Amino acid sequence: MRPYPDEVRDDEGHHRGGDRLERVVSAFLEHERHARGLSEQTVRAYRADLEDLTAYAAGRQVVRVDDVSLEILRDWLWAANERGLARSTIARRSASARAFTRWASEAGVLPVDPGVRLRAPKGAAHLPRVVPQDQVRAMLDGLATLAAGDDPGALRDLAVVELLYAAGIRVSELVGLDLTDLDRERLTVRVLGKGGKERVVPFGVPARDALDDWLERGRPALAAGVAPSAGATSTRAPSTRPVPTGAGPALFLGDRGARLGTRSAYRIVARLLEALPGDGPSGPHTFRHTAATHLLDGGADLRAVQEMLGHASLGTTQIYTHVSSARLREVYRTAHPRA
Repeated sequence: MRPYPDEVRDDEGHHRGGDRLERVVSAFLEHERHARGLSEQTVRAYRADLEDLTAYAAGRQVVRVDDVSLEILRDWLWAANERGLARSTIARRSASARAFTRWASEAGVLPVDPGVRLRAPKGAAHLPRVVPQDQVRAMLDGLATLAAGDDPGALRDLAVVELLYAAGIRVSELVGLDLTDLDRERLTVRVLGKGGKERVVPFGVPARDALDDWLERGRPALAAGVAPSAGATSTRAPSTRPVPTGAGPALFLGDRGARLGTRSAYRIVARLLEALPGDGPSGPHTFRHTAATHLLDGGADLRAVQEMLGHASLGTTQIYTHVSSARLREVYRTAHPRA
């Protein structure tokens, strides 16, 4: 654990009692960012939750960290529930508070951990959106038709979607890929997942073919400043302005020749998924859900899918067994004569 900041120690190096809550929260966030290496997105979520807790506690005349009690934490969550916040948001806030009080207790700032018995309502059991195989096939065939004209944007979009579906990787992992992460001979890609954990994920021949076309005909064009045509599923309209050559080692490039960003990748996927039948999210994570479910439907071992997705817990992967079961029940209801 990173040493607690000097400004909250006394002259003999011991933690001072009665440290202000906001100061201890700042120290916790620094620890999570630097010592644990959590992503900025996770740290931002912690900050938002704990700043809300600090404001609520101040309204109750609680400004010192050692005055934060289980009662305060429970009342804070109850107030969030009364404001109509989603159960998933309240569950996240509960997790943020528990992480904070656990760290403060281990650091010696709190004599006991008041959050150890904090509970929040379980989030609603929403099953992830899964695109049927025939729709995935039709969408990829449509992208392949666009890419046949050698438009660099269309070649990229096809390779992006093929890899997202084939490997089931996160969009942050996709846009972080470098050329050296791709092994076209072994049909594997090395990705850096959550918590800085690295894993090697396989992909199939169709994804390899799309990647080969992108690397041979699409990427060099975007790196050289050739803008995609208006007919591609591009994230930006064609421009006549000079395009910077900031490609570097990035596997995927945006329309201006630099590394493809998360938002641009999201727009590529959203435009495609919104045109398909079905409800639910239309972001890149849908392909991750779809890949996992199709693997399990095809007989893949649950632990193998867990390793492929990079889940720390098998319980996280098990949601896809529920998806498969739900689909099986739906097929049964619509197909069996005595359903």
